[in-house]
Amino acid sequence: MQRITLTKPDDWHLHLRGGHAMKSVVGMSALQMGRAVIMPNLSPPIRDVSQAIDYRKEIMSALPAETTFNPLMVLYLTDHTTKNEVIEASEAQEVHAVKLYPAGATTNSDSGVTNLLSTYPALEQMQKEGLPLLIHGEVTDNDVDIFDREKAFIDKTLTKLVRDFPGLKIVLEHITTKDAVDFINECEINIAATITPHHLLANRNHMLVGGIKPHFYCLPVLKRRSPHQEALIAAATSGSPKFFLGTDSAPHEKHQKESSCGCAGVFSAHAAIELYAEAFDRAGKIDKLEGFASFFGADFYGLERNQEKITLEKTTWRIPESYNFSGSHVVPFFAGEALSWKLLA
Repeated sequence: MQRITLTKPDDWHLHLRGGHAMKSVVGMSALQMGRAVIMPNLSPPIRDVSQAIDYRKEIMSALPAETTFNPLMVLYLTDHTTKNEVIEASEAQEVHAVKLYPAGATTNSDSGVTNLLSTYPALEQMQKEGLPLLIHGEVTDNDVDIFDREKAFIDKTLTKLVRDFPGLKIVLEHITTKDAVDFINECEINIAATITPHHLLANRNHMLVGGIKPHFYCLPVLKRRSPHQEALIAAATSGSPKFFLGTDSAPHEKHQKESSCGCAGVFSAHAAIELYAEAFDRAGKIDKLEGFASFFGADFYGLERNQEKITLEKTTWRIPESYNFSGSHVVPFFAGEALSWKLLA
């Protein structure tokens, strides 16, 4: 039986929710990941250090006993974030980044940025402090097609932002297009990107052919196989330190997804590293998985790599149709499908 041993990976983009919902899923990430960057788009959002510390305490109290999982907290950027708040964040050992959501771009983003220029004093301070900016890279203009919103953001906003703040560390989160891959590759080493398992393993045909599949619906939305999905696979498996693991796992109750206005978000924390192993193995690049999953993100954030190890075994198993979630159920990514790699306990 084929086995591979990896340095324990980290998830550089994770949604945990709060309360009972968080308690239902946080143990799955803790089992697979050493650390995770926790997204701040709760309702209300995590805007300052004190809120981030309180949220981290809630996460820690929900974790299984004897876990070494370390949640890395993020502040939610608004039009009114101040330089002093950035300084306070940079001095707090719990906070590791600030997240830019264009207002209305995704779940709980209504409090996000409406005028990027208003954030420039905060961004200037972040550049000075070395505090990374994490970006949901989509425009929200109604006249821009939903499949084009990432490219439009790069063209209209991100290119100028990188030019105006050449020393700012930026992560373009959950990239979905060849345009994003090309942009990241052309930038300096302080510009990087996360890639999700669902954007590696699925494309818009999975979501739309034969009827709408709401559990494949996410933002940014799944794109074409060619050239976009193929470009993501090539980037993730390239060995470039500019691309690293970020699941964007975002659980919603089954009935919230299967509704007349289904929530955006794919839940993948149940089998994150196995899903990535599947994608890398299909590409014939399983040897590139450890760098992507375990090294490059830590290096970018200036953190030590994990010391723990995990082992994956090549054996077929089937993902459950659902998991218990906050008194209801959540349908996982690839529900009912067979995977070829299994994390050993």
